[in-house]
Amino acid sequence: MSGIRRRVRSLPGGPAVLKIVIGVVGGALVLVGLALVPLPGPGWAIVFAGLAVLAVEFAWARRTLERSRVLVRRGTRWFAGLPLLVRYGSGIVLLGLAVTVGWWVL
Repeated sequence: MSGIRRRVRSLPGGPAVLKIVIGVVGGALVLVGLALVPLPGPGWAIVFAGLAVLAVEFAWARRTLERSRVLVRRGTRWFAGLPLLVRYGSGIVLLGLAVTVGWWVL
């Protein structure tokens, strides 16, 4: 992938075109992911994929993606430390919420 980026950047106007294409594709992924967040499915995964695409060219996206990784790791450790009954109970509640939203949307 870096070879392709290097070749595009060597072309006249290549860096600007590359930045625009990455910005449009990454931004579209983030927007689609955010639109899908309230629905059952991979909304947040698509948002993070969009941030990863944007991180190829934009420093702010790299920082945001790294901060998100830290927060997800911290939240996962916190959740894993909860009693088993609380983890299962919250899983059942979230599953019920997803089914309800899915039923309402369809």
